[in-house]
Amino acid sequence: MAQQIVRRIGWTLATMLAASLLLFLLFELLPGNVALAELGPYSTPEQRQLWLVANGYDQPIVVRYFSWLGHFIIGQWGQSRIFLTPVSHIVMVRLENTAILGFWFFVFLVPLSLGMGVLAGMKEGSWIDRAVSAVCIVTTSIPPFASTVLISATFVFSLHWLPGTSSMLDGFSYRQLVMPVLVLVLYDFGYIARITRAAMAEVMNTAYIRAAILRGLPYRRVILRHALRNALIAPFTLLMLHVNWLIAGVIVVEYFFAFKGFGSLILEASLGKDLYLLEACTMITVTIAAITQTVSDLGYLALNPRMRAT
Repeated sequence: MAQQIVRRIGWTLATMLAASLLLFLLFELLPGNVALAELGPYSTPEQRQLWLVANGYDQPIVVRYFSWLGHFIIGQWGQSRIFLTPVSHIVMVRLENTAILGFWFFVFLVPLSLGMGVLAGMKEGSWIDRAVSAVCIVTTSIPPFASTVLISATFVFSLHWLPGTSSMLDGFSYRQLVMPVLVLVLYDFGYIARITRAAMAEVMNTAYIRAAILRGLPYRRVILRHALRNALIAPFTLLMLHVNWLIAGVIVVEYFFAFKGFGSLILEASLGKDLYLLEACTMITVTIAAITQTVSDLGYLALNPRMRAT
């Protein structure tokens, strides 16, 4: 078990290093483009050359890469051209906002999707299974850009229950979190519930579950101690992957509700051609993806004892 953990952590670090090298080549292989992006199209060639020398772009590419990687590790990510503030400051603020959104997203998503999926899988073919499947298909088929409009029209313009934006200019407000969380949960819970339902139905049809029921073991014990643990392997892996989706894939929701999160920051950095900010956002996304994948692998080992012997 310990060797498997060390091996997976080693592969994670190697993956992050390879990704950092690829990103460095994509963003900074052509220094002239970097200077042009930072100084603007009206800068002179002499100004760009002076900027390149002042920022170390006259050094060999290997030296530049390790210097760039070292500065990223210690949090020196440069100055944002859009916000005129250190990149590390604006990124941390936006990450914190998305973390709050993500926390409440998972608070409602996990019990709702897993509960409905387990219930449908236990009652495969019943009216409960059909009803859960129908709800999941309907909600999953509506894309976020459509559900944002529908939910806003309902709760803002028709019922007047909620504010129209979630910018939180006057401080943190739970009321402004309702619609972003609702849109994300409605779109996503059906997919995870269907995966959970399929896994639970497969486990319930295995020989050892049927044998446990025939031996007279309490049904509740069979479900909680035997079936549920094996059925949660696939949903757990999927939930870990949803952390990456939440970080970089909620751009539509954050932008529509004016929520100042990490997803909208990526869009702003791309539209404003803020190179240093875009580099930091990309590296953070890669780092989070590698870490969550490692956690997913370790969780898979914990849920599936058979993998510990391989």
